Amino acid sequence: MTEHVDVLIVGAGLSGIGAAHHLQAGFPGKTYAILEARDAIGGTWDLFRYPGVRSDSDMYTLGYRFRPWTEAKAIADGPAILGYVRATAAEAGIESRIRFRHRVTRAAWSGEDARWTVEAELPGGETTTLTCGFLLMCSGYYRYDQGYLPDFPGIGDYRGQIVHPQHWPDDLDYAGKRVVVIGSGATAVTLVPAMAQTAAHVTMLQRSPTYILAMPAEDGIATRLRALLGTRRGYTATRWKNVAVTTLIYKLSRRKPDMIRGWIRQMAVKQLPAGYDVDTHFKPTYNPWDQRLCLVPDGDLFQAIRDGRASVATDRIATFTEDGLRLESGAELAADIVVTATGLQLLAFGGTELAVDGRPVRLPETMAYKGMMLSGVPNFAFTIGYTNASWTLKADLVSEFTCRLLKHMDAHGYDTCVPVNDDPSVTGQPLLDFQAGYVLRSIDQFPRAGSRAPWRLGTSYAHDVVTLRHGKIDDGSMRFSRAAADAAARHATGSTVGGAGNAAR
Repeated sequence: MTEHVDVLIVGAGLSGIGAAHHLQAGFPGKTYAILEARDAIGGTWDLFRYPGVRSDSDMYTLGYRFRPWTEAKAIADGPAILGYVRATAAEAGIESRIRFRHRVTRAAWSGEDARWTVEAELPGGETTTLTCGFLLMCSGYYRYDQGYLPDFPGIGDYRGQIVHPQHWPDDLDYAGKRVVVIGSGATAVTLVPAMAQTAAHVTMLQRSPTYILAMPAEDGIATRLRALLGTRRGYTATRWKNVAVTTLIYKLSRRKPDMIRGWIRQMAVKQLPAGYDVDTHFKPTYNPWDQRLCLVPDGDLFQAIRDGRASVATDRIATFTEDGLRLESGAELAADIVVTATGLQLLAFGGTELAVDGRPVRLPETMAYKGMMLSGVPNFAFTIGYTNASWTLKADLVSEFTCRLLKHMDAHGYDTCVPVNDDPSVTGQPLLDFQAGYVLRSIDQFPRAGSRAPWRLGTSYAHDVVTLRHGKIDDGSMRFSRAAADAAARHATGSTVGGAGNAAR
């Protein structure tokens, strides 16, 4: 007999554990399960094991709203974040609800039964099936089994070791070695100072610069607020303080980019050696927040450059050689190890195929409702965090809205909800309004956002708090019905009565 749960969560990472916590706190009587493709809790924070791996957001906003971050460091390393997620799961008894090594491959909705049938692949290749009343995808948007690697000329000639950060070998020994890290994003700026502690020298090779902003690893204001207000209220105050600061920087970046560009450059000049060619290596051609800013705690990247343990080369690769890389300028970089921090690949919903009443769901033809549900897809929500702020800020709100939606359905006897866009004047826009290479390579495979609410992509946490935490559930775009009850009535009477298509408002 196929197992049925009220809510099925896909993914046991930061988002999935948070969603489970919200769900069981709000609905002690509902059944739920979590399907996780890997064999451990943690998602991204369990997958990435490269040296120095850390968040590029502060933990007062990357942490859960319901569980204060109490460690000293505001910019935490990967193991600390992983421990936080796992401790959250253990304290709430969530671990027992997780089915590890269950990779969801397909989910099919039946309007007549008002339920999803979800197929998951097990390690041996066999398939198991569950059904659920509501499906919540918390699988993120990264492809976990493969990172992005450009087709570098001559790479087959290189005799050294090539490593991708997404698949870091446990036994990699880089002490005393010459290392070249290809890339300039968050992964590269994390790797360079971490590896420079023991490597002979580390060179960050970039095609073009990235905005890099130093910030203290510890938040002194947070420490004072915790002492003054207590752990929970101090955490909340710090969270909103950091939201306000991040929002201010983002808005100024969009409205007065030259001012923010100059400010970031001035801060870099102060931390780099006298006479350093800042404009070649740390002056991007794009405006701040066209791509995500990279944070370096306590300016560790700049410190490694000042100490001579690391350097930056801004150039293009002409070819790999036997001993390293030759650049288009003619310069050569000798390398014992090359780290290809060349980016990630995106994968919507972990590659899960969706179908509604026998029809395949083509994601680019759907529109994202409030950035968390799909037009025409019933009883389905997904978590994608902010690109201009911490992921968990949005993840918490998605979970809260899902709980409010389920309570509304319970209160009115509905078993089906579906967002419907019947306004032809709403035009499609990219779901992620972001110019990073990994986004541009794959965004056409994702759902679209819309030009007006509730289809417009939210980029403001404060605004989303109002709309998702307190806004109206029955807003006209969300349609509700009693599909299963209507189906039972049809079977009982042999007549046709209003089903899922005749949605009650």
